[in-house]
Parts: sequence; C-alpha cells; structure tokens
Amino acid sequence: MQAQEGAAVLVMEQPVADIEATTEAEAGDALLPALLPNPGGEVVIDAADAARSDEMRGLLAAIRRLESIVEEETVALTTGKKVDFDDFSARKSRSMLEFVRLMRARMHLGDEIEITEAIQRLREKLERNRSVLEMHYDAVREVATIIVKAVRDAESDGTYTGRATQDGK
Repeated sequence: MQAQEGAAVLVMEQPVADIEATTEAEAGDALLPALLPNPGGEVVIDAADAARSDEMRGLLAAIRRLESIVEEETVALTTGKKVDFDDFSARKSRSMLEFVRLMRARMHLGDEIEITEAIQRLREKLERNRSVLEMHYDAVREVATIIVKAVRDAESDGTYTGRATQDGK
C-alpha cells in the first residue's frame, strides 16, 4: 500500500495471477484496500480537515476531563465521602481555564454537532454539581448556625440577654 500527496481514491488490490481464477463470491473475500492516486479527483482528507479533527479531539478531551472532575466531586458529595474542596476547586479551575482557552482559539468548532453535544452534557453535569454543592453549603451553614447558638448559650449566663431571647422568642 502506498499513499501519495494529492488526490487519492480507495481501490481494491488483488494479486494479478488470481484475477482470472477467482469467482465473483471469492473476489469479495480476497480484496484488500489500497490507496492509489486519482489524478482527476479531490483530496479525500486535506491538511485543514486533519488539523480541524485534531482541534476537535483536543477540545473534546478537555471537555471530558472537566466532566470527569465535576462528576467525581458530585459523586463524592452525594455518597458522603470526605471531599477535599481545595483540590476539587483547583482541578476544576485548571480544567475550566484549559477549556475556555481552547474554545476561544477554536470558536469555529462551536458549530460541530459533537462539540455542541459534549458541551450540553457538561452543562448538565455542572448544573447537577451546582445543585449538590448548594445543598451541601446550606447544610453546612445550618450546622454552623446551630453550633454558634450552642456556644453562645453555653458561654452566656443570661445577664446581658433580653427577656425575649431567654424565652426563645
């Protein structure tokens, strides 16, 4: 098999000696693909398409990495595992920065269906992550409020508090 620069066409390569002896059914089994020049045709994959697909793969990989980090944090929060928020925050920030830089450099890829679908999946995972983080934050704030009240009540002998506070009003 040989690839040449310029136009190319996919043809089936078969040994010359076997061509006459091969039946039509056997011919389909024995054929191998070969890339041969096509002087009148267009280039099947040109350099711009190859670069575009590399850009797409890079952008899709960045989206998948960000998706993975967000999903990992969401799962950790929903299953009650210990979460290192500093680590997740740093990882999400780095990954988001990479994603934003790639998107700015390759804005023309925004029309690609695969990219659009990947961004939509990422958006859904980010929304789920935001919801779980908000619920976690609300629970932490509620627990902190209870602890602050308990500490104040334990430290106070009631001398400087008003009657309404002592009655729980």
